[in-house]
Amino acid sequence: MKDREDLSIANPLWNDWKWQYANRITTVEQLSQLICLSEKEKDEINLCLQSFRMAITPYYASLMKKDDSNDPIHRQAIPSIEETYLCGNDMEDPLNEEHDSPVPHIVHRYPDRVLFLVTLQCSMYCRHCTRRRTVGEGDRVITEKELQKALAYIRKHEEIRDVLISGGDPLTMPDAKLEHIISEIRAIEHVDIIRIGTRVPVVMPMRITNELTSMLKKYQPIWINTHFNHPSEITREAEAACMAIVDAGIPLGNQSVLLRGINDSSKIMKELLLKLVHMRVRPYYLYQCDLSVGIGHFRTNVEEGIEILHELTGYISGYAIPKFVIDAPAGGGKIPVNYNYVIQKDDKEVVMENYRGETYRYPQP
Repeated sequence: MKDREDLSIANPLWNDWKWQYANRITTVEQLSQLICLSEKEKDEINLCLQSFRMAITPYYASLMKKDDSNDPIHRQAIPSIEETYLCGNDMEDPLNEEHDSPVPHIVHRYPDRVLFLVTLQCSMYCRHCTRRRTVGEGDRVITEKELQKALAYIRKHEEIRDVLISGGDPLTMPDAKLEHIISEIRAIEHVDIIRIGTRVPVVMPMRITNELTSMLKKYQPIWINTHFNHPSEITREAEAACMAIVDAGIPLGNQSVLLRGINDSSKIMKELLLKLVHMRVRPYYLYQCDLSVGIGHFRTNVEEGIEILHELTGYISGYAIPKFVIDAPAGGGKIPVNYNYVIQKDDKEVVMENYRGETYRYPQP
């Protein structure tokens, strides 16, 4: 794979996000022009594509090591035969979103906020996608009729103060369509915060244009969460995209998923977290990998996530440490899972250990 600078010089459209989206790698034939694939590997990928589509932006593909199937970029982007190995605990809808969906496109699980799914399309279909039962089945966005029905639900429920726009990836939509949705939400008096969940700063950073950030600034307060999983994803292009968001006055957080063989070590996680805060991206959540069908090979033991953050606590700043959560199966919501620093407690005192394992006592009032 050529250096991205060479690719940019050779292709004047390289930095055009619409070109990146239109030229995503979606077939085995296209993929085999970039990396070496045996006939067996081609057959296995085609088998995987019967269950979940592949789409990789040329930019993200340029980050892959050509002949290393264990490369973290490769593993997140390219289907593996392991996706066809079913586990006994796999679930089609592990977070029970359909149960918590009072109207199409709205998931209302928590009292004061809703998840608003405005599109089924992404610039890249991550192989660890938790919403793979619906995302990627078609490159379509919410219709005006569907939009108005969802907005009517939000208007009716005055307890809703926070709307998270997600999908798919809402930043795959044109600015005009996205602004139409955001402006309609902002017009609802009881909605205070609008959030956007997107992976385009990671997989298609050229999408973060001056036009986009200027539009978003009109509808503050807006927050954005993105999804870096590995230090290799933090490039000069990704950094420029993140800084453009933050410079526009939009707080930017990151939600990682703990993935076996990709970021399941404290060394890799430390490098990722420190690079994130250098870009002014706040580590928000580290998710235990969900129970979605076809991603069992990515899942780790819960203890591994607890230990990784335990090994980092006290050794990097607190604002660089995300909250480790399990999004509970059957719609229980996000549950923090932490190392227990309290050794014992009663009405007289609390006995604790610090990050070095030293014991301290705090007297109860």
